[in-house]
Amino acid sequence: MLKIDIFNHIWPKPFFDALIDEIGTMSDMTRRSGAVPMMTDLDRRFEVMDMFGPDYRQVLSLASPPLEKFAAPDKALELSRIGSDSMAELCAQYPERFAGFVGTVAMNNTGAMVAEARRAIEDLGACGMQIFTNVNGKPLDLPEFEPLYEYMADAGKPLWLHPARGQDFADYKSEDRSEYEIYWTFGWPYETSAAMARLVFSRIFDKYPGLDVITHHAGGMIPFFEGRVGPGWDQMGARTTDRDLAAVRKALKRPHLDYFKAFYADTASFGSAKAIEHAMEFFGEDRVLFASDAPFDPEGGPYYIRETIRVIDGLDITEAQRRKLYQDNAVKLLGLKP
Repeated sequence: MLKIDIFNHIWPKPFFDALIDEIGTMSDMTRRSGAVPMMTDLDRRFEVMDMFGPDYRQVLSLASPPLEKFAAPDKALELSRIGSDSMAELCAQYPERFAGFVGTVAMNNTGAMVAEARRAIEDLGACGMQIFTNVNGKPLDLPEFEPLYEYMADAGKPLWLHPARGQDFADYKSEDRSEYEIYWTFGWPYETSAAMARLVFSRIFDKYPGLDVITHHAGGMIPFFEGRVGPGWDQMGARTTDRDLAAVRKALKRPHLDYFKAFYADTASFGSAKAIEHAMEFFGEDRVLFASDAPFDPEGGPYYIRETIRVIDGLDITEAQRRKLYQDNAVKLLGLKP
């Protein structure tokens, strides 16, 4: 069976050149991305991919940080276009390698985000669009972002939700930065979970019922805290006196836990079998997709792919379920050719 890896990161050469022209010296997250050879070196990427046989395919997406983190609206839009054009060219040139690509929305350019999403999907053939869990600190449920959700729901293409949080987000109020990369290890799963909750309780999915969202890293914290998310949030409002939060929950068209279970999740869990098992138990076997998060790993590419495949192959599931993880769910959700 095919193994369609739906969340891999790349900086194609035209994008990388434009990025360096814009930011000059790389630092923090950009330095981390640029230091991985597989990110910018296509020969190294193919060398790694060959380790996993001819049935291994990647779906490409730009690496973090978000475009709006380091570029003004017009430049962020330009980088978005260069990224989509470059990935579309790679998919056309190497269809035996790349099953598709994901465009990235410049969320600080709200006037152009829908038009660029439409161009990437309808003209270039993108499988969907990538957004991040906040927009320079703004939550995703603000009205200014809703036109994107409306378009994606109408287009029938999913959003890839990637966590975003930097070391400037301190672990404690008394400090001005995160220590020991806690912002990444624990902050990113929290970012994903918080963004999911904001989308649910702001009734985004009631407004745009066709909207599909793929959460990175097995759904963040949500599957692990099902009890707090489900019956725990049944008591929403009991802890708050300045607002009627019970009315928020009651305004939803369905029980709130149903919305959380309607997200999709990937298997990019750094080799954790329990994370993938929890994701399958929570979201269901039809809503979990194979992803490795390559090339961000200790070996610069192969480790996360190898360990994720090892975990999936070792799960106590049927071959039909395994096929859903590796291939069928991606084919169905992304509209790929089987």
